[in-house]
Amino acid sequence: MAAMTPLLSPRKAPRQSRSQATVTAILDATARILVERGFAAASTNAVAERAGVSVGSLYQYFPNKDALVSALRVRHGEQMMAAIQRALTKAMEATLVEALAGLIEATVEAHRVDADLHRVLEEQLGSTDVDAQRDEYTDVMEDRIVGLLARHRDEISAPDLKLAAFMLMQAAHALIHAVVRQRPKGISLKHATQEIVSMMTAYLTSPRRAGARWSMGFSGRHVTLAASDSSCSRRNQQ
Repeated sequence: MAAMTPLLSPRKAPRQSRSQATVTAILDATARILVERGFAAASTNAVAERAGVSVGSLYQYFPNKDALVSALRVRHGEQMMAAIQRALTKAMEATLVEALAGLIEATVEAHRVDADLHRVLEEQLGSTDVDAQRDEYTDVMEDRIVGLLARHRDEISAPDLKLAAFMLMQAAHALIHAVVRQRPKGISLKHATQEIVSMMTAYLTSPRRAGARWSMGFSGRHVTLAASDSSCSRRNQQ
């Protein structure tokens, strides 16, 4: 995992069960204050009071408020990724459609891990350290998804598995993020998940036209996509 800057790093890591419980209580209190009252209210004094510990005990582990929030974001990210990693392990023995369904459902569940906290962390806070952590997780996940797709290579028409894994991850993340965060009226999470799986399956398995290329044109606010097929061009020239 990428190293944090000194101001964001915990002062020491808890080793005994009692100290681990203290750090958990501190981070839980930080999360609840962020959700209920926002970043400005999450002072070290307020967090210590909510956690039921002294400010001195808090400072043994976290030098400041930013270090608290940074540690909370790391923990939240690890919880999300653990859910997806478990699904990927199971998916290795499943059919392609079952694997995609399991992966998408796990990603949905990952986004629902303390969804209110997730929304606050995404909307209110930003951190290059978290970006680095996300990049590291993304690389690991992409490699594992490429491995999953390789097990079903005879079913997949996408020519580049690394590109396919990237497209799957980005599209699925954006759609799931929108459904979980925005909670659009008239769209159930179950049905949205099913549609995402159908879309992913179609993307991976739809026949590709040999020699087809896409060109993009812009006109005012409109974007025009046009497919050109080298085999069709040759036929037209004959």
